[in-house]
Amino acid sequence: MGSSTSSIDRTETAYLHLQDGALSPEFQQPTVHNPHAPSLFMAHMTGITGPAMTINTACSSSAKVFATGARWLATGLVDAVLVGGVDTLCLSVLHGFHSLQLISPNQCKPLDQHRDGINLGEASGFAILVRPNEEHADTGIRLLGYGESSDAHHMSHPHPDGLGAKLSMQQALTMSGLEPERIDYINLHGTSSRANDLIEGKLIESMFPPSTQVSSTKAWMGHTLGAAGITEALIAADALKRGVIPGSLNLQELDHELDVSVQSDNVQKPMQHVMSNSFGFGGNNCTLAFGHCEA
Repeated sequence: MGSSTSSIDRTETAYLHLQDGALSPEFQQPTVHNPHAPSLFMAHMTGITGPAMTINTACSSSAKVFATGARWLATGLVDAVLVGGVDTLCLSVLHGFHSLQLISPNQCKPLDQHRDGINLGEASGFAILVRPNEEHADTGIRLLGYGESSDAHHMSHPHPDGLGAKLSMQQALTMSGLEPERIDYINLHGTSSRANDLIEGKLIESMFPPSTQVSSTKAWMGHTLGAAGITEALIAADALKRGVIPGSLNLQELDHELDVSVQSDNVQKPMQHVMSNSFGFGGNNCTLAFGHCEA
């Protein structure tokens, strides 16, 4: 599981109800006040007895679960992996992002000239990873490759040249054996912050041809932080399956410094290969590449 807040909201409430400096009986829940709580809970609910891990690399957390799961499969540690992510809003996150002056009082407008910050949201999502086999060789969606990097440029600001994000995308292309022109669509990290969208957009311009369509889906659900990776990976996979590129909601005027192929409305287009970017605080980056199983 990927998560950035885990059970912080419950812990915040517990501290508001301290009795003589100690947790009151109803809040004495060691497996809840625990960064590993999401995976412990899912293992308990599903009865899965194999290895369990909770990844917290900020907003790339639940994209990195795909990479970890793929490595578990490749080493023969497991036969299948339930991967997922979840984040809920809590005061630490709300006040934290507000103190960084990243929260917008207006609608999220990724890539728009007049964007002024992010909207926060909540989400959860799951996928099951299995090894390809002959019985299902021509059905479903395949994880073709992934890229991971940590540029550690700054606690919250992306590297000005996007070096870590670029490395992440390059690794995903190399592992999948794809040239940039074979990527039909990229689900951007696209948070609607001034710096993030500009840096990511410039990278797309420099690495991919104009034929590569892009969009950000964060205006539809808000930035779901540790759950952004899984939700946007599923959106990218669904776009591939249905042949529908999701539009960038609220996009009215593309950033004047960007020249990328993005539409505000959904676009019907048969596709063979898609990517999804997730970039987190501290320069924790992850890119996933998906294709049809026969691709």
